[in-house]
Amino acid sequence: MTLARAFQVGLFAATAFPSLAQHVETLDLLQFAAPPGQREKISGGLQFTEVRGNSYCRLAVFSSLASSGDPAADFEREWTNLAKGRGTTTPTPPTQTAKAPNGWIRSDATAEEQTPSAGRYRYRLVTFTGNGRRTAAAAMLNNEALCRASVDNFFAGLTPLPPAAGPTNAPPPPTPTPTPATGFAFTTTNFDDGWTATEQTDWVRAVKGNATVLIHHAQPDIRPFNNVDEATAHVWNLLVAPRYTNVSNLWVRRPFWSDGGPFGAKHFAEGDLTDKATGKRVHVALHRSGNGLRWLEFITPTRDSFYQQFGVVQPQDGTDWDRLASVANCNRFAVAARDLPGKWKSSSGAAVEYVNIYTGNSMGMASASSTTEITFHPDGTYVSVYKGVDGANGVNRYVGETFRGTTTVDRWEMKLTNRFKGATDTFAVQFEAVKGGRILHMRRGTVEELHLFRLP
Repeated sequence: MTLARAFQVGLFAATAFPSLAQHVETLDLLQFAAPPGQREKISGGLQFTEVRGNSYCRLAVFSSLASSGDPAADFEREWTNLAKGRGTTTPTPPTQTAKAPNGWIRSDATAEEQTPSAGRYRYRLVTFTGNGRRTAAAAMLNNEALCRASVDNFFAGLTPLPPAAGPTNAPPPPTPTPTPATGFAFTTTNFDDGWTATEQTDWVRAVKGNATVLIHHAQPDIRPFNNVDEATAHVWNLLVAPRYTNVSNLWVRRPFWSDGGPFGAKHFAEGDLTDKATGKRVHVALHRSGNGLRWLEFITPTRDSFYQQFGVVQPQDGTDWDRLASVANCNRFAVAARDLPGKWKSSSGAAVEYVNIYTGNSMGMASASSTTEITFHPDGTYVSVYKGVDGANGVNRYVGETFRGTTTVDRWEMKLTNRFKGATDTFAVQFEAVKGGRILHMRRGTVEELHLFRLP
């Protein structure tokens, strides 16, 4: 996922771009030899892309940001933003550290990564720390034979400059601005696979090429309907039909036995309609994969263009539903410190009943539940209160823990100090937009996972 500064990953046409003559350039505080490939301005920097068939090589340089003063911490933060922010779970690799000109410290590391959108690739990151700033350059490639010379020359030519000598031909990273509707700092996200998501009142609008997908906030009650196709038609009439006219070729798909049962039902309907707002003729498809998930409205110029991008929906078995459902992941937004003040709460629970396989008699029940409430204060401190209970057959055990410390937020990462035994815990964080607010998702690897809503 593209952060405030990150690669844009959508592949260009599968042809080799003509090489550009290499010459020395400067972006903010970083001097570099311009590599071959198509030049493109990206958020917070410049990117150069070379593609041959399915092979690609992307090189990027970024404007400087404030430094923590610790080269290891600066590298960790950039790796989290630029590499882990893409959706990988690979730990930060060990770095090679060396002194660089003009009082800078250079940190360099490479790792093999893989994401559903980009496949398997190699990611290399170099950061420079010094003079109160940090700056970075990165490479993303899936073919060593194509890219080795370009990558080696590019990183060998990196030279950090003193702040006083650094030209200002690049704009600073974008400053988050609130919107009247929500007041949250970040309301747009650019993703590596080409999608751009924007929060709106009734949905999140995701756009890629000629396709628009509305990730609806509304969850109409479909419990009165026994059949999946009847429920789909009901939701179509509520969410889609009021904004269109002149419907034709409407098809509401009936469920098939392999779709996943009542809790994994695949809802789908499509048709050709006229958009009342624009007067344009469009193809609209409505889909939901599984109970409780979001309703997705796909808007494309024609049915053929919809099938080209998202795959053919079969009347029975054989549909790749993941291509449709994955667009719901575009409902992700970065977190700013000013978004947090207030009380946030998460709760969870589970129960298991044991039955004797020979007699069918109950053998008792085991259950567990917990709540976490975090109060974020405007001065950057927090108080976290955990309460839990678990037990079996009426014998319960109660536990609890309270932590107090400081909070540091950098878009997709949050650090909380003074946690268990005084440790500092690092969470991957993101907002999910809902009607009138946000859900705060916090994940600490496989150790801890919280999904918090703000209390009144």
